[in-house]
Amino acid sequence: MAQSSFLSPAPSCCISTQSFNQRKYEQLSYGNFLTKPMQLRVSSGFRARAKVVNHVTHTATEIPSQWYNLIADLPIKPPPPLNPRTFEPIKPEDLSALFPDELIKQEVSSERFIDIPEDVLDVYKLWRPTPLIRAKRLEKLIDTPARIYYKYEGGSPAGSHKPNTAVPQVWYNVQQGVKKVATETGAGQWGSALAFACSLFNLDCESLVSPMGPFLLLWFLLQVWQVRASYDQKPYRKLMMETWGAKVHPSPSEITEAGKRILQSDPSSPGSLGIAISEAVEVAATNVDTKYCLGSVLNHVLLHQTVIGEECIKQMEAFGETPDVIIGCTGGGSNFGGLCFPFIREKLNGKIDPLIRAVEPEACPSLTKGSYAYDYGDTAGMTPLMKMHTLGHDFIPDPIHAGGLRYHGMAPLVSHVYELGLMEAIAIPQTECFQGAIQFARSEGLIPAPEPTHAIAAAIREALHCRETGEAKVILIAMCGHGHFDLTAYEKYLQGNLVDLSFAEEKIQASLAKIPQMVP
Repeated sequence: MAQSSFLSPAPSCCISTQSFNQRKYEQLSYGNFLTKPMQLRVSSGFRARAKVVNHVTHTATEIPSQWYNLIADLPIKPPPPLNPRTFEPIKPEDLSALFPDELIKQEVSSERFIDIPEDVLDVYKLWRPTPLIRAKRLEKLIDTPARIYYKYEGGSPAGSHKPNTAVPQVWYNVQQGVKKVATETGAGQWGSALAFACSLFNLDCESLVSPMGPFLLLWFLLQVWQVRASYDQKPYRKLMMETWGAKVHPSPSEITEAGKRILQSDPSSPGSLGIAISEAVEVAATNVDTKYCLGSVLNHVLLHQTVIGEECIKQMEAFGETPDVIIGCTGGGSNFGGLCFPFIREKLNGKIDPLIRAVEPEACPSLTKGSYAYDYGDTAGMTPLMKMHTLGHDFIPDPIHAGGLRYHGMAPLVSHVYELGLMEAIAIPQTECFQGAIQFARSEGLIPAPEPTHAIAAAIREALHCRETGEAKVILIAMCGHGHFDLTAYEKYLQGNLVDLSFAEEKIQASLAKIPQMVP
């Protein structure tokens, strides 16, 4: 058994001229089509998307070769995470029970750019670069002079932005000889992405035959604790994870001590990301052959996601546009940070001055209603203490359909940026979000996941305001995934059975009262 000092419950039509042999995959941002874009198939099996350009020839958007670290450019550095036993800044060795060495280095790094490994880039080429699309039909539907663009991440194998960090996390674990990982997932997008990534790196597998036919015995094993509410709401996400070889448990579960404690106090608990994190961390911390992977919140996760914003900057330039407003949904912060952090760099450098807006669920409003304080990243108090906007580590949000946003805290780096005044935040109820989602789906054709519906709803608000003022603002939103596995939520909305879930102020205050009291 291996356990870190703090990992136990705390007392409290342009085609690149490069040959297809040299570049297996190339996807170009595209503008106003005179005709539909061509779809090309190449011998390697990868898809190349071409574009027909109206009046202007745009160059290809390349996949970034480096991740961007916003910490390097911030005027004030973010507060460090603390060891909950000593209340001293965490040391890299304190994290070694959970993460491989390279990810720990990235977590504490202050380097501006970090090279993306070639193996990771090779996998990224399956779906990157992702398209930046102007929502002209949505603009027409709501009769706005604003120009709305969305960066669409739903074309990845897992259907969301999550593989951007899942692939490098698994790769770094494999390089260190790790063969088992544990994780949590809310809506199932992160669990699906990690299961996909694990399946790619099964380099040493053997074919066996069972009564059900041949199958692969995976040597890289993944256990996923999925929040109970989403586990019940989204059965096909579970099947997706299992198809890629993961073992999925509903959380809270009887497998871990953390889960047992929750079920003893509330046998019908809907679970939360904080609880699921506790269970996954417990398994990793008490098994020497297992590491932990996290899909949001931490610095290295947001770092990996900056491929979104780096691509988008080039694509906006190709359109000849500069965003006036940038909007992203926030739960743990990875999608928001991935799009916005490179733009914040440009803002700090005086090149652009967009309004950057985070949108969170009204039922889980960590930025708009939470306290900026040191708190645990999980319910059981097994993680380091992180300075973040928090509703309290034992706050259990109501089971809204945006399961990926049901987290009690915000990424420390996003929280720090918010405190520096570089962004703003609002909260929106889920019925307004699904109303916007229906408008988006019926005009743009894409059915969004419940999480980015928050960004869509906020963009529609902004665009309607532009209709009143006559301003032709450029609005950029993060469309982080599709909603093909979330159709039961759409069914409820269309049948009139979806209701807004809020929170009781006394519930938040009771949870905030349990935040560790730090001595100034």
